[in-house]
Amino acid sequence: MKYQLYVDDNYDYMEEDERYLAGKFDKLEEAIAIAKQIVDDYLLANFKAGMSAEELYSMYTEFGEDPFIVGGPPESTFSAWSYAMERCEEICR
Repeated sequence: MKYQLYVDDNYDYMEEDERYLAGKFDKLEEAIAIAKQIVDDYLLANFKAGMSAEELYSMYTEFGEDPFIVGGPPESTFSAWSYAMERCEEICR
């Protein structure tokens, strides 16, 4: 397995004992798809009608799960926070 998908908890930032392995993947695209799903699940579960993108994003960065990918070349990085920002804009339109 080339890529490992780990998930940190934004609420317990820097506490590695709160981290879990979400999966191991041969393809980067597979790892990214699962990472995006983890972020989407949190955002959709916590969105409330009338909420602004800023409110939802703030909630995510304080309490959501922060998936990240280990392995592969450096250019294969995925930023859950950047993805969450884009999704908050889309969800709150």
